[in-house]
Amino acid sequence: MKPTLPALLSINSGYVDTAGFLALQGLFTSHVTGNFVTLGASLTLGTSGAVPKLLALPVFCVVVLATRLVTGRMPGLPARGLRLALAVQVGLLAAGALLAIRLGPFNDGDTLAALATGMTLVAAMAVQNAVQRTHLGTAPPTTIMTGNTTQIMLDLADLLRGTAPEAAAVIRPRLRRLGLAVATFASGCAAAACAYHYAGVWCFILPPVLGVTGLALTDGASGKAA
Repeated sequence: MKPTLPALLSINSGYVDTAGFLALQGLFTSHVTGNFVTLGASLTLGTSGAVPKLLALPVFCVVVLATRLVTGRMPGLPARGLRLALAVQVGLLAAGALLAIRLGPFNDGDTLAALATGMTLVAAMAVQNAVQRTHLGTAPPTTIMTGNTTQIMLDLADLLRGTAPEAAAVIRPRLRRLGLAVATFASGCAAAACAYHYAGVWCFILPPVLGVTGLALTDGASGKAA
């Protein structure tokens, strides 16, 4: 597998999460636990979007479960299951883009159109979260940056206070990987914000294109991050 795959997935995750938040009345498609916060805000302020925020977690859980059950039964090398999962994600991202363009913009997050679009995108990002845990365990997380940022600060603190050369030799490469994950995720967020500002729901065209690119970066050699 190409070492650029986790970085590309981080860009796509940041992009889809931001685009979904902007287009679907504050719905987090990747960081689903954040929907508990925005659900409380919706209920308190009386804004739309409470229903998809309630549904996001069970949909996410069902898709992760299904991804594991299906790809876990794939014969042969783990990379076969990885390619299947990424192909399914591309299909879901493409379906989400078609729904967004066909049915959007979404002024009410609780409509059937917004629900269908939002849950399709949540399912796509659930597949990516499952891929991360199953096939990219040696790479930094590509969907949630809290743990990455925490580890960066811990590693920087260890380097600043001084550490053994053997430990530093482990910390520095990890810092580079973590820094790349955070930077690429942030760049995806920024790109989505700009794209939504200028193109509205048409911004959802890019994620399936990035997904196809990620699929092309896989091969049959390994199921682990390079």
